[in-house]
Amino acid sequence: MNSALIVIDVQESFRQRANWAATDNPDIVGKVNRLVEAQRAKGELVVWILHSEPGSGSVFDPERGFNRPIEGLEPGADEPVLVKSSHNAFTTTNLQQLLTQRGIREVLISGIRTEQCCETTARVASDLGYDVTFVTDATATHPIEHWDAPEGRTLEEILADPRTLTTDAIVARTEYALAGRFARIATVDELTEELTGS
Repeated sequence: MNSALIVIDVQESFRQRANWAATDNPDIVGKVNRLVEAQRAKGELVVWILHSEPGSGSVFDPERGFNRPIEGLEPGADEPVLVKSSHNAFTTTNLQQLLTQRGIREVLISGIRTEQCCETTARVASDLGYDVTFVTDATATHPIEHWDAPEGRTLEEILADPRTLTTDAIVARTEYALAGRFARIATVDELTEELTGS
């Protein structure tokens, strides 16, 4: 076993938010499943990460019942499911210990959101000495409002604001920031071909 596919926050919580309608990757479940199947077929590790904000009352509060993989994703019985409360998947979990115990040296990053929990996890993994592959088209994100935009706007108002950062811009910036510094950028097609040899 040489690699671990890290599936970050692909959870029902995100589908409860209005901005899910503006996600750049509505087929993220299909893309992640392709990676999971290829990783399993090669006998490699899959680790599932869920984000939790206990007591917040948000869609990430476990009391709300949305802290589970999006329908269509199913962790295997022997696949770790870790719960984090930080942006990256390492700081508030035992992920590093788990990877060290299993001799993992390469991590493959997928999940939600591209520029937030996925990018942050990739950066931390790189700093910890892992070889990192960032599978951009197996991540998803949403448009980001300008930092001083008024609160409580509708999705339509957010999308109409010329200062809103588009998903294309977010993905491009993330890849520019990671490539050659923190991670190798790959597609689902490229990675499944590498994993399956076909």
